[in-house]
Amino acid sequence: MVGRQVRVPKMAELIAGHLRKQIVRGELTEGEALPAESELMAQFNVSRPTLREAFRILESESLITVRRGAHGGARVQLPAPEVAARYAALILQHRATTLQDLYEARILIEPPCVGLLAETAAADTVKRLRAALDEHDSVTGDPTRSIQIHIAFHSLLIELTGNQTLVLLMSLVENIIQQANVSQVESTAGTAKHERASRKGLAAHHRIVDLIEARDAEATRQLWRKHLTEARDYLVRADITTVLDLMG
Repeated sequence: MVGRQVRVPKMAELIAGHLRKQIVRGELTEGEALPAESELMAQFNVSRPTLREAFRILESESLITVRRGAHGGARVQLPAPEVAARYAALILQHRATTLQDLYEARILIEPPCVGLLAETAAADTVKRLRAALDEHDSVTGDPTRSIQIHIAFHSLLIELTGNQTLVLLMSLVENIIQQANVSQVESTAGTAKHERASRKGLAAHHRIVDLIEARDAEATRQLWRKHLTEARDYLVRADITTVLDLMG
């Protein structure tokens, strides 16, 4: 629009943008030290305060860590889903999002994903799922370890679709649901209710792999929707109804 004022990025933002591109393109690797401040100041022709402002921007994005002192400096951190998940959880808390809302999103998204696996059913896919089931079978007597592997199995199903957008989106949801799962296990471990839910959940995991191997996409979607619905009913608690209740 003619006459509209255009904001010119600050030099620190431009430097941060340059380094950010190098990180996401893989030109800078995990743990790699950035050049010394004096070298970067000369490269970008800026003062130390401007360079450090750029560092603060990248630190806030969890793309670098900065250690002060004689043996300090900035080191690269690669973008991690956990960072996005933590921020997404803050937004959901602020919006007073219910856990019911979160579970409904999961029920809408996951069944089509496992249906997609059934449509392709690559041998390596089934092999990895069988290995995950074997690991789960071996720890059924340990409630904490068992729920961790149970959650990991859900993540593996999404990972095996090969769709990186789905992987990231579901990692945001699973990060919160994992806390709900752990909270519920801690409060019900050793009870008949927990034992029954654990057996049903593991049986559903075994059955879903059979259906994926058989390439029965529709039955796969139906079973997984039923499994997730039952999980939601088990996890919903009267004392924890929102994401804020869970994480606040």
